[in-house]
Amino acid sequence: MNVNDESVLEMINRLIATDRLNKNQILHLVNLASISNSINELEENMKWETLKSKY
Repeated sequence: MNVNDESVLEMINRLIATDRLNKNQILHLVNLASISNSINELEENMKWETLKSKY
């Protein structure tokens, strides 16, 4: 996804607000957004990374 696109930024901001992400999570989200193809894929990547970091 193009993180410079206005609609993508709106989706990212919505995720930040609804999930109440901290600074590190926000940076991680933006990095994952650049390699994700859709908002669904981005959410799945975030879940995967969250699970991976717990173990």
